[in-house]
Amino acid sequence: MMDVRRADERYRGGDPAAGIESLHAFSFGPHYDPDNLRFAAVIACNEERLAPGAGFDEHPHSHTEIVTWVVEGELTHRDSTGHETLVRAGDVQRLSAASGVRHVERNDGVEPLVFVQMWLAPLEPGGDPLHEVVHGIADSTPYAVPEAGAMLHVRRLTAGERTAIPDAPFVYVHVVRGEVRLDGEELETGDAARITEAKDLEAIAGSPAELLLWEMTTET
Repeated sequence: MMDVRRADERYRGGDPAAGIESLHAFSFGPHYDPDNLRFAAVIACNEERLAPGAGFDEHPHSHTEIVTWVVEGELTHRDSTGHETLVRAGDVQRLSAASGVRHVERNDGVEPLVFVQMWLAPLEPGGDPLHEVVHGIADSTPYAVPEAGAMLHVRRLTAGERTAIPDAPFVYVHVVRGEVRLDGEELETGDAARITEAKDLEAIAGSPAELLLWEMTTET
């Protein structure tokens, strides 16, 4: 079964006057929707746009796996464990909040910053915070988040190229850019598909496209 959610269905947030524009795919903050709280391990998929000099001041997280994919620009990240990193387009950053961590996210560059940030619920609460960055992740190398029973696949496609969707109990597909056809549905930039019991599916790019796919084993 596939549930398609369109880009224009996302909840708008952020603070445009401060240079922050946010689009939330799931129930978030004041946009409470009891029918859209999560899909398997995924509890948030936020597209964030930060103008130069804009950012999120220090704020706390706990019991959440926070995975960030930079689309354009450079993200400056600092956290209470002492990590300070610069995350660029094509990099994956993970902050495992575990029992508790605080962090700052900013655009300290001169160009606009766009990133997709995804929150996953861990299988078990607690533990020690963890931070890591994988620079220039390859399409052929999935990124595992075992704490959430999940695997992230990045797919960059040329027009007409096909790619297999992982066979899994749960797959979340987010179209970062471009157009693809998936199981008879046309998906465009910002659209997403929530697939249950995925098997023998493929996406076909109608234009150069970039996809983020979460392969998940349990509802957690």
